[in-house]
Amino acid sequence: MKKKNLPLIESVTITGIGAEGKAIARIPMPNAEGGTSDIVCFVPYCVPGDVVDLQVTKRKHSFMEARVERLVKPSEERCEPNCPHYGECGGCKWQILPYEAQLRYKQQQVFDNLTRIGKVELPPISPILGSKHVYEYRNKLEFSCADRKWLSWDAIRAAGGLENIDNTYGLGFHIPNCFDKVLDIETCRLMPDINNRIRNGVRTFAREHGLTFYNEHTHQGQLRTLILRTNHRGEIMLIVSFGEKVAEPCLALLEWLHQEFPEIISLLYVENLKMNDTIADQQIHVFFGQDHIIEEMEGLQFKVGQKSFYQTNTEQAYELYKVARDFAALTGNELVYDLYTGTGTIANFVARKARQVIGIEYVPEAIEDAKVNSEINGITNTLFFAGDMKDVLNDAFLNEHGRPDIIITDPPRAGMHEDVIATILRAEPKRIVYVSCNPATQARDLAMLDATYRVDRVQPVDMFPHTQHVENVVLLNHR
Repeated sequence: MKKKNLPLIESVTITGIGAEGKAIARIPMPNAEGGTSDIVCFVPYCVPGDVVDLQVTKRKHSFMEARVERLVKPSEERCEPNCPHYGECGGCKWQILPYEAQLRYKQQQVFDNLTRIGKVELPPISPILGSKHVYEYRNKLEFSCADRKWLSWDAIRAAGGLENIDNTYGLGFHIPNCFDKVLDIETCRLMPDINNRIRNGVRTFAREHGLTFYNEHTHQGQLRTLILRTNHRGEIMLIVSFGEKVAEPCLALLEWLHQEFPEIISLLYVENLKMNDTIADQQIHVFFGQDHIIEEMEGLQFKVGQKSFYQTNTEQAYELYKVARDFAALTGNELVYDLYTGTGTIANFVARKARQVIGIEYVPEAIEDAKVNSEINGITNTLFFAGDMKDVLNDAFLNEHGRPDIIITDPPRAGMHEDVIATILRAEPKRIVYVSCNPATQARDLAMLDATYRVDRVQPVDMFPHTQHVENVVLLNHR
């Protein structure tokens, strides 16, 4: 069946910011009654106040999606992006908004989610805590290798045709929703410039020494991914993932990296022969140095391993954890449960103000790091358990380890499982401190807790400048 033609709509004014960082326009469209109704249209890479010509790309009964064909009149709020790859890599979509405006829209996002989804009674929401650094704030990035780099039509036209472009050796980010298309990145400003020098150096070395880049369709190629982590001292962990058994050219690359970049104190590699890029289930080998890096926070040291989760904005993580500790209002006598503890960062951070802290986390390697983090800091009042939260946190666990006075929970974007919420309600802690990276699922969970707990404080924290993502901390007290 022939696809229905989708319209080009001229001179549309963008009015707001919606889900996934996309802008919103409301467009009058004919309805079944013979009149018109406003249909919400989601548009990427726009800001409120822009006037644009839109090519509709998807039409549903209640909404549309479109791309910008022409910027008729830019918004007074629009600014120039600071990245040469803006609009192609799919990240940092809000670079065309001044940072003050980004914070304003994130504050509104938290309010909208808690009121429209949660529908719970709220206190005044505290002003969002902005990030000290808006560039070079990340401590981790992952780059993919492709034997053919993805090129936009604009780039092909500008070069006078594909035959005039060397499109081999792509090393960068997957473009949105395409597992097999990698945009070659020369400059990424989310980490210090060392990440650019390492990535671009690897590409050059591979070209000059004949190392092959991975092909997602044939599953062949030596170089597959690079994962960089850095700590507050500027020390780097680099994990090189190979798509084939490590041979001499691969070892030569690792030796070159070791000699060229003294900042790399943990040089690791993995032979990933699976069909997907994840290395969570793979053995990681140490080529040089140690198998971890150390992060510090308020005099505490935290071991961050190859597979460990650690908040990607180090300085802002400290602000986030201070909010969580403040909300917990510890006196030294409380039993605290830290759910989704990761490497035990929050658990160890609050331990000296609690009687005991029990941390639970799905990833066994992270729990081992959490135990080490307690040990190296001389913390003796923590216990850590590995397993699926809904399976570990049950009535038998509560009976064995005691009912918590306070629960701190920092779940993944999907929020908490209903079984976990049910167990929390049976445990009846005095306070719950809910740290969330997704206010929408947080709002859903708050609605399930509302009969027993009231929301007394709300504090948004911006961990991810130039993106639509926002962290939010909520304090709930037992009614």
